[in-house]
Amino acid sequence: MPRAVRFDKYGGLEVLQVVEVDRPTPGSGQVLVRVKAAGINPGEASIRKGMFADRWPSTFPSGQGSDLAGIVEEVGPGVANVAVGDEVIGFTNDRSSQAEFVLVESGHLVPRPANVSWEQAGALFVAGTTAYAAVRSVALSAGDTVVVSGAAGGVGSIAVQLARNAGAKVIGLSSDANHKWLADHGVIPVTYGDGVEDRIRAASGGKVDSFVDTFGGGYVELALKLGVAPNRIDTIIDFAAAAKYGVKTEGNHEGATADVLAQLAGLLAAGRLEIPIAKVYPLAEVRDAYRELEQRHTRGKIVLEP
Repeated sequence: MPRAVRFDKYGGLEVLQVVEVDRPTPGSGQVLVRVKAAGINPGEASIRKGMFADRWPSTFPSGQGSDLAGIVEEVGPGVANVAVGDEVIGFTNDRSSQAEFVLVESGHLVPRPANVSWEQAGALFVAGTTAYAAVRSVALSAGDTVVVSGAAGGVGSIAVQLARNAGAKVIGLSSDANHKWLADHGVIPVTYGDGVEDRIRAASGGKVDSFVDTFGGGYVELALKLGVAPNRIDTIIDFAAAAKYGVKTEGNHEGATADVLAQLAGLLAAGRLEIPIAKVYPLAEVRDAYRELEQRHTRGKIVLEP
């Protein structure tokens, strides 16, 4: 029997299990995908802990995961855009991609370019569409200066590249260990922590037009101190600050379409975007994968391989 990640109650890593499940059968408009890679995301850990139980409650037993890349195993009635054997990148809204097989709506799949690795493809959806929407929301023009917090993380590492593609001057906040990677991608690296406001002012020449916060913990307030207008600040995590100061919270919800996913896949294929892969874990080691993720110090994405 195929295996899938499940949890039966809210809690820490200990509630995660890899269990045998029935092989899904696609219904009308659905596709059964044999998963080759599935990215993991901080939001999934927060949901599993019950932190968003009021906003996004779980139904137990719950699966986990949205990101996926794999091979079409079976198609249901009415599916015409993919065929058995196709290599695809996609997403599911059913918290079920961390599994050997997953049912996906056919409209949530796009072709995997031949030169895009399974790991990058499987890690693309959540972080990629979140970064896309966040960068779009701050309305960058060529020559603008934008600061990105958590610049080497799963979302931040993509956001800095998309901002560079838009012609902006990009300042990326990160630990010193990630400065070379940022510099190699055309980003001005700045160390976070005490004195960061002064370091940003020095790196920017005194003018910051936009701010994308992927980390939380006071960066909305920092952006305002730097003189950035609230409508050009976007946070994907600090919803309390957004409500207090009227800044934007555009992220995955605003970018989560197959069209955006196809655009991102095209950028990957063209060499205009890279998804850094921090580590790949087998599905059976899902607890270890989230343990590393929750330390919040990885560069890029962590991926599960069934």
